[in-house]
Amino acid sequence: MKKNRVVTIGREFGSGGHEIGNLLATRLDVPLYDNNLVRMVADKLDITEETAQAVDETTLNSFLKGFVLSSIEYSSSMKGEEYSRPLSEQVYELQTEIICRLAERGPCVFVGRCADFVLKDRAECVNIFICADMEDRIARIAKRYDLSERKAAEKIKKIDRERRYYYESRTGLYWGDIDSHDMLLNVSRLGMERTVDILEAIYRMK
Repeated sequence: MKKNRVVTIGREFGSGGHEIGNLLATRLDVPLYDNNLVRMVADKLDITEETAQAVDETTLNSFLKGFVLSSIEYSSSMKGEEYSRPLSEQVYELQTEIICRLAERGPCVFVGRCADFVLKDRAECVNIFICADMEDRIARIAKRYDLSERKAAEKIKKIDRERRYYYESRTGLYWGDIDSHDMLLNVSRLGMERTVDILEAIYRMK
């Protein structure tokens, strides 16, 4: 049985990782899964997308740490034992299940959500981490969110910290480390188009 080819993309905030994933998926004519995974999880758990988003790839604050699904919204079809489980655990476990099912369904590109770790046993999966020089990241975020360079730098540090915590607490691996990924690509050195060219070539060769 032929296995589906899958690309997972981890990324520093402001590196252009999402754009690269979108461009790659368009070139390959395969689905891109990123924020739409949150919508799928919210639908399955019968909670709002905002609630699911609150624990997606972020450090849980003291309020959310103790939160369980029954404290917010829940489906009457869920079993009693589910009520005592933290919402973050339910979101992650269901998201993991969905990622595995989507990878079985057909070729695709995943951005974030620890997809590289979830699919680590799939030989046909290539795991990439996208990074960029801080100067370029600050310029990108400042323009996108209409922020000063100082505010953009603060936002980058905050979200990178949250993504690192989310990834490392779920996987036991180091976020952005070469030992945790098949390849690290610096967009500042390669450029957006060349980065996508490399990923497309790897995908078609693999």
